[in-house]
Amino acid sequence: MRDTAFKRSLKKMPLGTEVKIDSPMGSFTLHKNSAKPAVFLAGGIGITPFISIVRQADHDRLPHKLHLFCSNRRPEDTPFIDTLQMLERSNPNFQLVCTMTEMRQSKKEWNGETGLINQEMLSRHLTNLQGPIYYVAGPPAMVAGIKKMLVSAGVDEDDIRAEDFAGY
Repeated sequence: MRDTAFKRSLKKMPLGTEVKIDSPMGSFTLHKNSAKPAVFLAGGIGITPFISIVRQADHDRLPHKLHLFCSNRRPEDTPFIDTLQMLERSNPNFQLVCTMTEMRQSKKEWNGETGLINQEMLSRHLTNLQGPIYYVAGPPAMVAGIKKMLVSAGVDEDDIRAEDFAGY
């Protein structure tokens, strides 16, 4: 496990310590207009809100075109990868693009994308960068960088929704 403030706090707690856990927060929901594709951009555990949206879209057989780009260090660090690959096979409207940023430290083979999510990567997988609704979730620096990249690529700021996940 990585060394984060959250995990250091948990490690210091004695076994049996009572904790209070709040329900999930945030307002990420899939937009209603199915003519506009959804592009989900996730870093690490930022995948959390998107797995629920993609599962629900599959369950309800929604007509939305869904594209999920998820970035992780290594395949072994990628949450829900098996479930996401299964959802891609079952839903013809869902495309999954995983990218790994630290394959030198991986013990697994990887034939997919490598490097950070950037405009070039998006352009290889999307027919048009303008038009979709973008949802971004992950570490604060990643979210800020992707929002800046999208705006510089001509994406309307009203078409970008973002949540950053700090300290996990």
